[in-house]
Amino acid sequence: MSKMIFVNLPVRDLPRSMRFFEALGFTNNPQFTDDTAACMVIDDPHIFAMLLTHEKFAQFTPKRISDAHETSEVLICLSCGSRAEVDDTIRTAVAAGGTTFRDPQDYGFMYSHAFQDPDGHIWEIMWMDPKADT
Repeated sequence: MSKMIFVNLPVRDLPRSMRFFEALGFTNNPQFTDDTAACMVIDDPHIFAMLLTHEKFAQFTPKRISDAHETSEVLICLSCGSRAEVDDTIRTAVAAGGTTFRDPQDYGFMYSHAFQDPDGHIWEIMWMDPKADT
């Protein structure tokens, strides 16, 4: 059986977060979505983002939920098929209500840029040249 990844993220406004990620091309799986959580499909059938209201997220951990605008709890990295797709993804994220996190980084064999979603979670978008000899 293949492994699946579910990235669980606390969000303050579930409908707004769903709209943001839908603008990036993620799709909603209504089977695992209700008023407290939304399953956003990043790469079917392996990668998902579970957007959880703070109340729902708190059911899974006794720890205080960090404010991702103030602290970094995780860096999420997604690969793309080209440099242009990296740049397009960042532009789409900003147009949908996200913010750029840092300047692009170009290492020749790898190119990346990053954005913050409306809740401050950092998403690094990267492309690696499959032919590069690193």
